[in-house]
Amino acid sequence: MLKLLQWRRSLLPKNQAIFCISRPISHSLCNENDACEYDPPFSSVSKTPQPNKTQPRKNAPKPKKAPTRRPLKSDLPFDFRYSYSESSSSVEPIGYRESPKFSPFGPGRLDRKWTGTAAPTRKEPDPDTVAMERARVLGDPLTDEEVSELVEQYRHSDCSRQINLGKGGVTHNMLDDIHNHWKRAEAVRIKCLGVPTLDIDNVCFHLEEKSGGKIIYRHINVLLLYRGRNYDPKNRPVIPLMLWKPYAPIYPKLVKNVPDGLTLEETKELRNRGLNSHPLMRLTRNGVYVNVVGRVREAFETEELVRLDCTHVGTSDCKKIGVKLKDLVPCVPLLFKDERIVLWRGKTDYNKTSEN
Repeated sequence: MLKLLQWRRSLLPKNQAIFCISRPISHSLCNENDACEYDPPFSSVSKTPQPNKTQPRKNAPKPKKAPTRRPLKSDLPFDFRYSYSESSSSVEPIGYRESPKFSPFGPGRLDRKWTGTAAPTRKEPDPDTVAMERARVLGDPLTDEEVSELVEQYRHSDCSRQINLGKGGVTHNMLDDIHNHWKRAEAVRIKCLGVPTLDIDNVCFHLEEKSGGKIIYRHINVLLLYRGRNYDPKNRPVIPLMLWKPYAPIYPKLVKNVPDGLTLEETKELRNRGLNSHPLMRLTRNGVYVNVVGRVREAFETEELVRLDCTHVGTSDCKKIGVKLKDLVPCVPLLFKDERIVLWRGKTDYNKTSEN
């Protein structure tokens, strides 16, 4: 009996320890702090239905429509082209690399129709009216003192009013740059480089005709374009900008397989002689080609063939140089190979034609 009682007493502390551990921890903490509130593990969910977020509100404002842009109307009396000095309306292309319906001015931004190479005017301009308006803006001619003062102010290379004219020539967007400079300056300095320098007279003509200004200074490849005495920046002409450069159309082949007046054997012989001849000049990329036409004309007085070394000039610039020399010299391009140009003076007496 005593053994049984001792056995029960030995089991009692173990049962009490198990009972203490089995109680919840929160209950024991509440007894220690004497101020503990009941914190359920999850908040109660309300049974009221929530409004649908995707459903539009009844009083929501309606989206405003974008204002419709009307096409720009320009009163400039000439057809819009990408380049005025490096393109000619007399030569019609035989194909296009992009559809003519894509205007570089943007869809619906111009009241003129793009034909693939130009945007012609809707009405024929009156030459007398255009000449009178240009004379009114230019006003009285400048005196020698005024010209020398403007030249001394704008002819230097550190002039802030400068526009670089590259192989694109007198482009359409350049006209807007000229008028922007004319807002704060009476003249603008234009530095010409590349293929357009072969014919500076053509560049000066298009600058004066398209902008309405006047060339008051010309030295090799540097020009000063004067705006005029009565020029008003607030009444400047509307010039819609081209948003991208259009692809050049496809023109007829420049070099014929057999030029006029020659046979196939004579053509091969002239081409081989031209490739093996000493180059007359070596042209650089984006250089100044002012004296190239005169040098070629002088060479044709004694020689039948002329070769030009156009290393690092580029294939496209070589062809543009050949096209210009064909009309300016004049001559017949025989070959474009490995950035070398071979020119033939033709069968006519060149001394008589050069004198004429």
